[in-house]
Amino acid sequence: MENCSLILGFFDGVHKGHREVIKTALGHGKTILITFKTSPAEYFGKRVEYIYPREKSYDLIKSFGVDEIVEHDFSEIAKISAQDYLDYLIKKYSPSAISTGFNHTFGAERKGNAEFLFQNQLKYNYEYFCSPACSIDSEIVSSSNIRELLISGDIEKANNFLGDGFSIKSTVVEGKKLGRELGFPTANMIYPKKIVRLPYGVYSVKVLNKPAVLNWGIKPTVNGETESLEVHIPHFEANLYDLSLEVEFIKKIRDEKKFENIDELKYQIQKDVEECLKL
Repeated sequence: MENCSLILGFFDGVHKGHREVIKTALGHGKTILITFKTSPAEYFGKRVEYIYPREKSYDLIKSFGVDEIVEHDFSEIAKISAQDYLDYLIKKYSPSAISTGFNHTFGAERKGNAEFLFQNQLKYNYEYFCSPACSIDSEIVSSSNIRELLISGDIEKANNFLGDGFSIKSTVVEGKKLGRELGFPTANMIYPKKIVRLPYGVYSVKVLNKPAVLNWGIKPTVNGETESLEVHIPHFEANLYDLSLEVEFIKKIRDEKKFENIDELKYQIQKDVEECLKL
């Protein structure tokens, strides 16, 4: 495959730093992103929470102009030397360009890095593009930093680093209809597995392109024990059961708390709805 431009990286979340890497690869032939089905960290026994499901990351990657995504099983190449892996890429793709982020590594003992790719340009006749660290307000934009922001509930800052709003996708299931009894009917969903977990609380969100309020937690006021994710869309009536909804998070409004009685809870929910409609 002659005159193609390779992009190497995992690209969870496809944040602003990732987008800079993609930009450097465009204009040098067909763009092919080489990635993995699962995070290499899982291979090394680490617990991994993803910012987005791989399917969403791939949709974003293609929306920025990448022609093809090739997905490898990391376990099959984990012990290959950096030199052998580069030889494989050259033989299979004959790239005219290779692009990575500044901290991308590959090959056994992570010996493949920016310097390694730079030094091999003349030998293999490709041009290497290394994107420097992307910073916002003196903080490096990285998937790990974004996860930490989400875990702490700083949705606005995480969204700024991402470039698109953090979102989750889940199917609406039947709940206990407690929200309806309180005058605030909700769509009940299950928090997706392996996606970075937000702290319990009340959030301003968008669903079906409409402003909404979301409660994530165990509903302590009504003696809840199991986790639930409930979305109330003001001024909206429709049967959403069994539909897959994408919920885009805008801001955390407050922590989940236990109220003295149902009336206090209803009063607070009304205030939460009003707050969400302002944003």
